[in-house]
Amino acid sequence: MPPAEYAARRRELMQLIGDEGIAIIPAATEKVRNRDVHYPFRQDSDFRYLTGFPEPDAVAVLVPGREQGAYLLFCRERNPEREVWDGPRAGQEGAVRDYGADDAFPIDDIDDILPGLMEGRERVHYTMGLDKVFDQRVIDWARQVRGRTRGARRGPDEFIALEHHLHEMRLIKRPAELDCMRRAARVTGKAHRRAMQACRPGMMEYELEAEFLAAFRRAGGEPAYPSIVGGGGNGCVLHYILNRDKLRDGDLVLIDAGCELDGYAADVTRTFPVNGRFSAEQRALYEVVLAAQEAAIAAVTPGVSWNLAHERATETLVDGLLELGILDGSREQILEEESYKRFFMHRTGHWLGMDVHDVGDYRIDGQWRELEPGMTLTIEPGLYIAPESDGVAERWRGIGVRIEDDLLVTREGHENLTPDIPKAPDAIEALMVEARS
Repeated sequence: MPPAEYAARRRELMQLIGDEGIAIIPAATEKVRNRDVHYPFRQDSDFRYLTGFPEPDAVAVLVPGREQGAYLLFCRERNPEREVWDGPRAGQEGAVRDYGADDAFPIDDIDDILPGLMEGRERVHYTMGLDKVFDQRVIDWARQVRGRTRGARRGPDEFIALEHHLHEMRLIKRPAELDCMRRAARVTGKAHRRAMQACRPGMMEYELEAEFLAAFRRAGGEPAYPSIVGGGGNGCVLHYILNRDKLRDGDLVLIDAGCELDGYAADVTRTFPVNGRFSAEQRALYEVVLAAQEAAIAAVTPGVSWNLAHERATETLVDGLLELGILDGSREQILEEESYKRFFMHRTGHWLGMDVHDVGDYRIDGQWRELEPGMTLTIEPGLYIAPESDGVAERWRGIGVRIEDDLLVTREGHENLTPDIPKAPDAIEALMVEARS
């Protein structure tokens, strides 16, 4: 992501905040996994969106209209001894030179410097609730300023949630972001196709997961979330991530896996037969889900309700379950009573971006918001007939199907960011049979 992109984002946010406000954005902190081992560090998405700065123990401060420079970065100092162990640090010089800060200070000096930046500001834009310790520091800084100032230059007396502006900015993707998302989608697509080709009865679920880990790392990415590889009844567990069972001949396997590349996520699900051939029952349920996804995708266009795609998918799923005899009653009654939720218990999609479940309100003033060009979302209907489903014929049990693609809302309608991963039953079978020949 070029530095100019981050600068443009900061300018936009500062215009929204105004000269009476100050924004404080802390970086993520390192988390201990066990004893001297840390979890892999992943930067806070809001902080990265505005700065591109990759290190922990940092705080970005935006002070619109400040003559000496509006973008300040508090970060770790250079430390040759620690850098031998942990790698190079940017330090204050690098924060200015490489990351566009107007000025930079040691993170240990923040208590002395930041209160002075608050003087004369009426509002603090900050996200409360993510780190109680840092929340209290921000509150104490504001109290300190108010306690020592008088008259027109009093300190801030109002806290405003930073995400009110920032998350609306993140919801509408800029061209540079879409380039990242398309690349993440391409890497994800190759991994899903490879998994279909590699799958054999008797493999372990984690062996298929390894295909995704290898593909993502070869591209310089990483999993955007723990991969779901569920064979048979495990495919009916929505967030199954154990991935430890053997894939059995005659079962389906549901894989929900996406790559994060340069801070942006893909999120794709495919379901296919372990042995390369759908049974009659598997194909019947699969085609219902595929029809529901196609109906939902067709509903993605600017100006329509966010919920329309879910409504179209749900109606199609209910029609299919009635036709197969898995549900009884009238379509209207089933939809009204939501009795279908026994087999389809989640929404049809979510926002997608830097976070796999990305930021942005789904409702505005209590009403579903309208889709706009630049929004990115998933479409992922599913059906899950758990092995222990009472009142369902045995031949349907243990079949879980979900199909998910990533979409961009355009001025004309939509763009499927993940179009090259087979999902028609015949196309899946052809790819898998070809790999075995």
